[in-house]
Amino acid sequence: MTLKQAKEGEVYIIRDIVTDDEELNAFLFSLGCYSGEPITVVSRRRGSCVVSIKDGRYNIDDQLAEAICI
Repeated sequence: MTLKQAKEGEVYIIRDIVTDDEELNAFLFSLGCYSGEPITVVSRRRGSCVVSIKDGRYNIDDQLAEAICI
C-alpha cells in the first residue's frame, strides 16, 4: 500500500521508498522519510497531502505519496 491510499489521522510505518530518482530519495531522507519511520497523513488536498514526519509537517504531491510504501 502506498501513502496515497492511507487514511487521514492514522499512523503508518514506512516500509520502503520506491523510486529510481536518487535526488528524490535524498530529498525524502532529508525530511526524515525512510524505512521504519512512523508517518501520518494529516489532511488531503487536491493533488497533494499534508504529512507529519517526526516533529515536522510537509505538503507532498501525489507523485511523492505514490513512492512511499507503508
